[in-house]
Amino acid sequence: MARTRKGRDISGWLIIDKPAGPTSTAVVNKVRWAMDAKKAGHAGTLDPTATGVLAVALGEATKTVPFITDALKAYEFTVRLGVRTNTDDAEGEVVQTSDLRPDDEAIKEALAGFIGDIEQVPPQFSAVKIDGERAYKRARDGEEMELAARPLFVESLLLIDRSDEDHVTLEMVCGKGGYVRSIARDLGEALGCHGHVRELRRTWSGPFDAADGLTLDQIDEMAKSPELDAHLLPLEQGLCDLPEVKATVEGAVRLRNGNPGMVIGQDVEYGDECWASLDGHAVAVGRFKAGELHPSRVFNT
Repeated sequence: MARTRKGRDISGWLIIDKPAGPTSTAVVNKVRWAMDAKKAGHAGTLDPTATGVLAVALGEATKTVPFITDALKAYEFTVRLGVRTNTDDAEGEVVQTSDLRPDDEAIKEALAGFIGDIEQVPPQFSAVKIDGERAYKRARDGEEMELAARPLFVESLLLIDRSDEDHVTLEMVCGKGGYVRSIARDLGEALGCHGHVRELRRTWSGPFDAADGLTLDQIDEMAKSPELDAHLLPLEQGLCDLPEVKATVEGAVRLRNGNPGMVIGQDVEYGDECWASLDGHAVAVGRFKAGELHPSRVFNT
């Protein structure tokens, strides 16, 4: 007999401005406890040393996580020039150094090569799986691995500050699957001077902004109170990049049972992925075909 998960059937998004230190999983666990929620997850891991927006989905909102993961997101990060580490960030051991310090024009020229559809190799210390085992576990044992390059779409990559000759601050807008540490490492190699990430902050992810996020101290202060519930955003915000169609009452009943249901939509074409609503509430996500939505995800709210 399956164990019944304790907690409230509560659904929506809670936006956290993650501090440096805790893992993304630890933040999710704290939010689940504070909201007394049965189910929680996050839309995109941040390294423990990274800060910024961590969107935590509760209940039925967890079904919309892939759409936030796929959305564009922005990072502001500082690269330390002249030093490469084995982790590609400031936590690792120094493995190479250089006295070369490119000027701003050389950096801007190199950044142009990282815009568009690129291929990047994940850091040795990453969660990529090699024969079923996380790469970082093998890296901790001193193993050097050949990690396969992965595609990444970079919409923009800009030099926004240079505090001194050793440090440059960059802003990147990119799609899913990007490793900022790999960008810093590869930029350093392109410039011939090495480099690693010293500081990293995710400023926004899809519709969610770090400036609107709660701190962990605020989560502790408002835990298990109506005040914290008031900060919960509707799960529909996780669907903002998909077109919306309106379900008929009969169509909504069919959709909730996992069957194609009649919907009314504008500016949607045959085969488009979209979400159906009834009275403003999400019913299902699916493909629009000949006046019906064929559901792939159904919301039980």
